[in-house]
Amino acid sequence: MNRVFANALMLAALCTAWSGAAAADATGDFYSGKRLTFVVGSEAGSGYDAYARLLARNIVRFIPGNPEVIVQNKPGAGSITAINAVYNTLPQDGTVIVSLNRTAPFSQILGHSGAQFDPVKLNWLGSLFEEIGLLVADKKAKAPTLADARQTPVIIGATSPGTDSVIFPALLNNTIGTKFQLVQGYGGMDGIYLAFARGEIQGQESSLESTRRKIPNWRSETDILVQFGLRKHRDLPDVPLVLDRIDPAWVVPGLTVQEVTDFWRFILAQTRIGRPFALGPGVPKQRMEALRRAFDVTARDSIFLGQAAKSQLDIDPVGGAEIDSLIAQAASLSRDSIEKLKGEINYKGASVTAPKQP
Repeated sequence: MNRVFANALMLAALCTAWSGAAAADATGDFYSGKRLTFVVGSEAGSGYDAYARLLARNIVRFIPGNPEVIVQNKPGAGSITAINAVYNTLPQDGTVIVSLNRTAPFSQILGHSGAQFDPVKLNWLGSLFEEIGLLVADKKAKAPTLADARQTPVIIGATSPGTDSVIFPALLNNTIGTKFQLVQGYGGMDGIYLAFARGEIQGQESSLESTRRKIPNWRSETDILVQFGLRKHRDLPDVPLVLDRIDPAWVVPGLTVQEVTDFWRFILAQTRIGRPFALGPGVPKQRMEALRRAFDVTARDSIFLGQAAKSQLDIDPVGGAEIDSLIAQAASLSRDSIEKLKGEINYKGASVTAPKQP
């Protein structure tokens, strides 16, 4: 190798190393003696809260300067209250991280009132868990596949409009012609599981994590019609994705295959970002990059993973850069498509109210 060229390469490497060390020193100087605040947009004891507290007590070990950490719960409006505060009023210096409901950034894109932030401008730290959804039916319903559900009505339990329990079956009906009949008004998923166990309903939509915990022998006692995600879960290679079932012969009149695909990719991006964390738009780039590195290292750390396993919290991390891309793609959907999608996520069948639970 030419000696001049070799010396130039060595000098470049030294400059890069020096620059990285200087950045780490500057970040460490900033965080030393500081307090990192996790603002959780849901109530204490929730799944989002559990993931936030797990991350909070571990990530500080990998942030230069080793700041202290506190967790503050600020529930309200599906975590929009917390995001508004982080985006508009709380410090933008890298000392405040928000744990938010995965649907919140998409609610803003859909134009729901109350969201005073731009999700594209948030600094996305990452997510600890990709939340795959499942639609399962009792075998007595005699609709073991989505193709069967296009011919045979299946009674599904649901909570309220705007939740996955309504959006997913409603969007299936409105885009590929399934015949799910929703019984709405259950106070929560526990009520739906109880109704399912009693045979009052024939099916239900929930996360894979929740299905595993709530339905004994779920693999053998139910038909898994579809999984909701952008990619198949490693444990469910045999269960189709919704995107696998967007067939021209199934798409309902008035919609195109491309429109249906766009609608589902928008909705399913929410499952991919699962348990997301973000910082305000004004955080300096150098500190944001340091926090992303700390997040990535934490998600692979043996102590962290051991604590997650002990708490029965699944870890399947998604990087901040990928969340940036998913949010940008969702926000790029045309206003006409957004307006059409807002209509298609509503249940249009006969209205049936869930019986009051004892």
